[in-house]
Amino acid sequence: MKKIMNEIPGFQKMMLPLLNFASDEIEHSMAEAIEFLSQEFKLSEEQINQMLPSGNQKIFYNRVYWAKAYLKMAGLIENTRRSHFKITKRGIETLSEKLEEINLRYLKKFQDYVELTKQWKKDKSVEDSEDDSTVLQTPEESFEENYQSIRKTLAQELLSKVKTCSPSFFEKLVVELLVAMGYGGSRLDAGKRIGKSGDEGIDGIIKEDKLGLDQIYIQAKRWENVVSRPEIQKFVGALAGQGAKKGIFITTSRFSSEAVDYTPKNETKIVLIDGELLANLMIDYNIGVSTQAIYHLKKIDSDYFEEI
Repeated sequence: MKKIMNEIPGFQKMMLPLLNFASDEIEHSMAEAIEFLSQEFKLSEEQINQMLPSGNQKIFYNRVYWAKAYLKMAGLIENTRRSHFKITKRGIETLSEKLEEINLRYLKKFQDYVELTKQWKKDKSVEDSEDDSTVLQTPEESFEENYQSIRKTLAQELLSKVKTCSPSFFEKLVVELLVAMGYGGSRLDAGKRIGKSGDEGIDGIIKEDKLGLDQIYIQAKRWENVVSRPEIQKFVGALAGQGAKKGIFITTSRFSSEAVDYTPKNETKIVLIDGELLANLMIDYNIGVSTQAIYHLKKIDSDYFEEI
């Protein structure tokens, strides 16, 4: 993903082409600007549709919107109505300079831009970063990258902690995670069979839903070694012996490629949860972690400002 992100032009590279696009002095929509820039930079469908780590927005779209936002902050374009804009007189004058590029350093010549961005420059590192015309990432991308880095470190620490737990604690953890994910009804109902079955490789049974209309059989392995295909086949055999069709195999280690590629010939459905996925699910469902801080990333609600 990192390689694809780097192949997408940075938002600063988009500023001059975007301003040139608006040079006809008529109103344009953001959809038109996005289409123009995708062709201008000869982007593939894969590049255009590459998502931010959060999956909330496409990277290319995010960079186009930030390029437009910075141009507006400098007074080079203006919003005309929702998702529409046009070039300003200052924008036309800027194009007459025959610039090779418009970047954040250049925009500092405009007092409007300086006033609007001075709040962002709380320390020297931010100012130096904005002075660098090679910066590709938008503020949102930087925010998400830092978040993903913190989350990845937390997941590694969490998995290390889980591996030091006793087998009984691990079984309890598995129960609480599955209940948090919506399985098993109550904590009491869910845990009745976990760790007590011991029947041909079945570590436990949990309700698929709160009403108990179906059951899921579980195998939980607090292992260091790679789980190979034979282990999965044994689990499928154990499920067949119980007349079961659904199973979850959870491990603190990882699965071999053969294990991942294995597909039972019958109708049995197996979900594999390795250590990395286990740690991330624990983070998502607040098992073994606590919230330290919450940051709300907000944007303008254009509908609010629409006058009837």
